[in-house]
Amino acid sequence: MDAATGMSQSTISRIWPAFALAPHRSQTFELSADPLFIDKVRDVVGLYLDPPEKTLVLCVDEKSQIQAPGRPQPVLPMVPEVPERRSHDHVRAGTTALFAALEVVTGKVIGSLHCRHRAAEFKRFLAKPDKEVPSRPASRCT
Repeated sequence: MDAATGMSQSTISRIWPAFALAPHRSQTFELSADPLFIDKVRDVVGLYLDPPEKTLVLCVDEKSQIQAPGRPQPVLPMVPEVPERRSHDHVRAGTTALFAALEVVTGKVIGSLHCRHRAAEFKRFLAKPDKEVPSRPASRCT
């Protein structure tokens, strides 16, 4: 980058942390191909921004097969002109399923972990917010 910008390597080394830049970290994101995606997003975001009066809005999600992998060798850091290196294999330390609900008004999260990911575990999870959330919704924040 120093050659491309004309700045010294030490200057770039100071700029990156100052602006929380980490170009060696990569992320990907793919937008849904669903033709009704934008309408669905507006409906969901509308519930977050303006929940209906006297209504409890819970956002419920699930994440199955959460792995706890470990690599047999440590990831080697990037050095100039050498990309980050890591072993291609991993040691599988088991999986778990996470179910979570977010109470939109209060921000309270209700979650539970399960060893299996079936309808029975999801039904068991749904009973948890039913027990933990009061029958009268919390007053709205102003």
